[in-house]
Amino acid sequence: MDNKDKKNQTDFPPVVAVLGHVDHGKTTLLDEIRKTSIADREKGGITQAIGASQVEIEHDGAKKKITFIDTPGHAAFTKMRGRGAQAADIGILVVSLADGLKPQTEESIEIIKKSGIPYIVALTKSDLPDLIPEKVKKQLADAGVALEGYGGDVPYLEVSAKTSSNIKELLDLVLLVFDMHHASDYKEKISSSSPLEAVVIESRLDIRSGPKATVVVKNGTLNVREAVQVDGEVFKIRSLIDAFGKQAQSTTVGEAVEILGFSKAPTVGSIVSHESKADEAKENAKEPKAPLMKDYSYKRQKEHKGLSLVVVADTLGSLEAITAALPKDVKLISSKTGEVSEADVMLAKSTGSILISFNIKLKPNIQKLAMDEKILARNYEIIYELLDEVHDAQEGKLLSQMEKIYGQAKILAKFPFDKSFAFGVAVTEGRLAKGDRIRFMRGEEVVGETTIASLRVGKDQVSKVESGKEAGFVPATPLDIMVGDMILSHS
Repeated sequence: MDNKDKKNQTDFPPVVAVLGHVDHGKTTLLDEIRKTSIADREKGGITQAIGASQVEIEHDGAKKKITFIDTPGHAAFTKMRGRGAQAADIGILVVSLADGLKPQTEESIEIIKKSGIPYIVALTKSDLPDLIPEKVKKQLADAGVALEGYGGDVPYLEVSAKTSSNIKELLDLVLLVFDMHHASDYKEKISSSSPLEAVVIESRLDIRSGPKATVVVKNGTLNVREAVQVDGEVFKIRSLIDAFGKQAQSTTVGEAVEILGFSKAPTVGSIVSHESKADEAKENAKEPKAPLMKDYSYKRQKEHKGLSLVVVADTLGSLEAITAALPKDVKLISSKTGEVSEADVMLAKSTGSILISFNIKLKPNIQKLAMDEKILARNYEIIYELLDEVHDAQEGKLLSQMEKIYGQAKILAKFPFDKSFAFGVAVTEGRLAKGDRIRFMRGEEVVGETTIASLRVGKDQVSKVESGKEAGFVPATPLDIMVGDMILSHS
């Protein structure tokens, strides 16, 4: 190994997993950290688009990079947090000085300890009044976290994302801890010319670009158009997108990139390596997998009298967390990543299931089909709201909230009428009736809702217009409606 290679090794950025309880300021802290980046003060890294971000700062007179993995804080994401720590060199345990230790804080402590990585404690919200830091530090000591100056060697800082207090110092501390614990490992064991080893930290099926995954490179170099393998399958890398959202030709140790080119979305936590290890990987792939990849397609099962679900999520990590947190007596008919399709709706109908999605926009045609088929379809952006409503559904509370679709129409014309506007429409399905509740859709966006105050065919007032006919109507409430918008008439 030549001196040039050794010099390059010390420049590899540390990979940092940020762990802690929900609402303790992890996201706010990361947002403030990204603002300190000298590489791009406006963006500070692409962030959650690929599940990781990177900053570049001045440290000891040189520019240094740090790669961050943001691990979700909710209790259901236990396995994801564990994998985040395994992919990382250093952990940052986020604890709110206002709230103290919570169940997910204690869980994160266990994950960090089991991973064996060094870690730093970031005591957040230090700008708030009436705080008692000593109380939180005692809680940490009781949980087995011995801070520096309190009988232990775990470094800590009191930080505030709101005032930027100690943010730069936290980044300097990350680099210092990395040098202390990993510098020798990186010099002797890790090299950009070593065999490739990259950990999958996120994975999903994109409706436009196909299966994709975010990986952190732990060893070797990853190049566009080269053959690699994961989960026992060989594929060719079609595209690499770096942590700043830019196309990359190659990436190396400590970097996070999104990969396109998979034949199917890989398992979160699996290892991407060069094709030469394909035989070994195929042998390993025969071993039992974690529940993540089990039974994620529909198959007929014995009759189930309780609540049945069809689940669609944005990523495999989210999907795993949701399915792991569902009540034991809930029947999971199907679970997948990607967009909600008509087939998902019809599957829910044929099995008597509720269709739930996470972080996915339901297209108007899917919403209408679900309503026509009397299928309850809901999308959620917060996992505990999803789980709460699943419990409500078990008690029959959601069924009364189902809508019925009466008709669909398209806005053909807009013209002034009595200090507001009237609209010409073509009824494409069902019917429109005076007094109907109507929802205006512009593509996938809901523009607004109101009722039909007046309905005419020609000059005649009518109470109803059937499919295939044109009519004019006046909405009860003025809205920003445009020609081309669609109308859904519903209960």
